[in-house]
Amino acid sequence: MSEKLPVLSGKDVIKALLKAGFKPVRQRGSHVFLKHEDGRRTVVPLHGEVNRSTLMDIFDQTRLTKEEFLSLIKKKR
Repeated sequence: MSEKLPVLSGKDVIKALLKAGFKPVRQRGSHVFLKHEDGRRTVVPLHGEVNRSTLMDIFDQTRLTKEEFLSLIKKKR
């Protein structure tokens, strides 16, 4: 059985994506736009908690699996 997604803030999601090689390219209001050098892009909202459907959309856009993302969340710098 796969692990349940934790409740995360936008800052937590951005920290994990930075570990995966994404870099912030701009911010518009409370949304941060991130890009990977291979062309993958996503937008992370900074207002409150990121809901699960938004998190799943971020997984699709970044081509990361849920397991890969959870390992990034748990990984210490």
